[in-house]
Amino acid sequence: TAQNPGGPIRAYILARKDAIQLWRTLMGPTRVFRARHVAPDSIRGSFGLTDTRNTTHGSDSVISASREIAAFFPDFSEQRWYEEEEPQLRCGPVHYSPEGGIHCAAGPGGPGPA
Repeated sequence: TAQNPGGPIRAYILARKDAIQLWRTLMGPTRVFRARHVAPDSIRGSFGLTDTRNTTHGSDSVISASREIAAFFPDFSEQRWYEEEEPQLRCGPVHYSPEGGIHCAAGPGGPGPA
């Protein structure tokens, strides 16, 4: 958990086809007043306080996402993930590893790192 002037934050890397657009839809419009009227069930519509305290952030493009991932997760390699980890996650069941803070492909003997 990182810290910002408004309090603690949690940073995540979302891996899904069209993840940016899906996340932006779930967040709702950036401006809280608009979110409350246009998308009241969105995260910002439900929990946003002001336009600068709108509860959530999401990259607006793949380029922005790459830059922000590098800032929050300096040891993460997008290239390595796409080449080595992402293909394993497409092969079957996935489970969350609280110890590593990551999702892992379940091995043939049940949940466990691939």
